[in-house]
Amino acid sequence: MKRTGSQMKRLLVLVLLASAAVLALIHGFSYKGFSGPVFVEIPMGTSSFEIGKKLALAGVIRHWSLFPLARLMRPAARPQAGEYCFTGPATPAEVLGRMARGDVYFVELVVPEGSDVFDIAAEVERHGLATAAEFVEKAAPDEGYLFPSTYRFKRTTSIDQVRKTMRDQFDKVWRRIARGAPSRETVILASLIEKEAVLESERARIAGVFANRLRVGMKLDCDPTVAYAARLDGRWRGTIYQSDLESPNSYNTYRQPGLPPGPIANPGEASLKAALKPVVSNEIYFVAAPGGGGGHVFSETFAAHEKAVAAYRRATR
Repeated sequence: MKRTGSQMKRLLVLVLLASAAVLALIHGFSYKGFSGPVFVEIPMGTSSFEIGKKLALAGVIRHWSLFPLARLMRPAARPQAGEYCFTGPATPAEVLGRMARGDVYFVELVVPEGSDVFDIAAEVERHGLATAAEFVEKAAPDEGYLFPSTYRFKRTTSIDQVRKTMRDQFDKVWRRIARGAPSRETVILASLIEKEAVLESERARIAGVFANRLRVGMKLDCDPTVAYAARLDGRWRGTIYQSDLESPNSYNTYRQPGLPPGPIANPGEASLKAALKPVVSNEIYFVAAPGGGGGHVFSETFAAHEKAVAAYRRATR
């Protein structure tokens, strides 16, 4: 019986792979694998033979020939391009299964609402995307516009791309909740609301207090701005001291009138909405409510505010 050219070629490949498999078994007696995570990058269009060589070189499989052999046994399973992370040796079938599923490795960067650029920088460094100092240098001008969310990045993603992705997400959210370009004053106000508010129901009310203070020319006396000023000056000690309150830093709203020159954190959607539509009232003061829970006591007069402050201090003694 005569064989076609394609059949002969397939038979030759099978013979070569079978021979390589025998060598792989011999090689396996001295196989040591690896310890710790190993990353293997598979570019688009890489052949099964080249993938096998990359995996063997990294210590993931015992011999390069075992991967194309696994592909012959599962011709419908097509490896997808991307970077894969292996924490220990795996069988060729396991590796092929992961690549066919596209189980590509990503760094998951979680940015909670109210994070500032220093907080984000610490997470960026922890995930190995860049040093904290590098991120702060690049992203500080975008403070307030690095939208809080969960992001997935390749390990090789540049700082500029990380920053741009967060900024693009801010723009996407802004287009959904407002018209026109975002007012810098609105974003600054939203950042103050984000740092002061604990309860969702109080965000617009806190926005109203700040709006009233700005309208009558009162200083905002916002504690989070004092903390942010200390961070900018490199002297933040985890709590606010009298020296912090007296700092001439332009972000210190206990000393400087009006809004600070820039956002002090990155607000989420709820705080942006509150800044766009503050509650209309005569309230001009607020202080934390006794007993915890995150709520505040709001007052229209200084006398009422003093009583609320005294009640809070008695409760926290």
